[in-house]
Amino acid sequence: MARHLGHLSDGEVAVPRELLGDRTPKGATRQARIIDLDEFEGLFRTFSHSAWRLETRRRYASDEATDTYRQFVETGRVEWDEGDPYCGLIRSQTAQGKRVERVRIVDQPPTTGQLYLLNNAKRNSRLGEDIRGLWRADATRLQLPPEDFWLFDNRLAARLRFDDGDHLVDVELITEPADTVRYSVIRDAAWHHAVPHEELSAKLSSGE
Repeated sequence: MARHLGHLSDGEVAVPRELLGDRTPKGATRQARIIDLDEFEGLFRTFSHSAWRLETRRRYASDEATDTYRQFVETGRVEWDEGDPYCGLIRSQTAQGKRVERVRIVDQPPTTGQLYLLNNAKRNSRLGEDIRGLWRADATRLQLPPEDFWLFDNRLAARLRFDDGDHLVDVELITEPADTVRYSVIRDAAWHHAVPHEELSAKLSSGE
């Protein structure tokens, strides 16, 4: 996937890399607005045109507590339920032409949790999501931050905050224009260099 680095497609403009980092002025403070998981879920019901996710972590404790994770570890296969509320919600949103997209950062070799999410991508793709992968080495060269977040309609970001045990603690809602522009820049850089999850899975299967 390194071949995707070092060039831009026609019509694209290079973005200064310093914009990828947190450029909050030194000494400045931002009042964090913490939302609960119900309000966070509501963002998926009310967004107008796009919901975009960057997944940066090597493991998610919530995944490891599921029956599907146990199935994957024991058999390498998962019987995914596409009838749960999340699936119904995302299917209804993408059916309206709204975009739900993700870039997942993947280590070499991938962690068990990352392989599980690659398997999960098959289900989510059937819901209408567009899921792509990016090697961590490439993410490092791009200077992408380690933040895990959703960006909704280019106007608000939901930054997921985890404890040392990889448990989701809370969600910070960010609406300041300078911050949402920064998250949009991160999205554009990650999306440009990521590849479809099917291609990433094929490379892993072939040992490339």
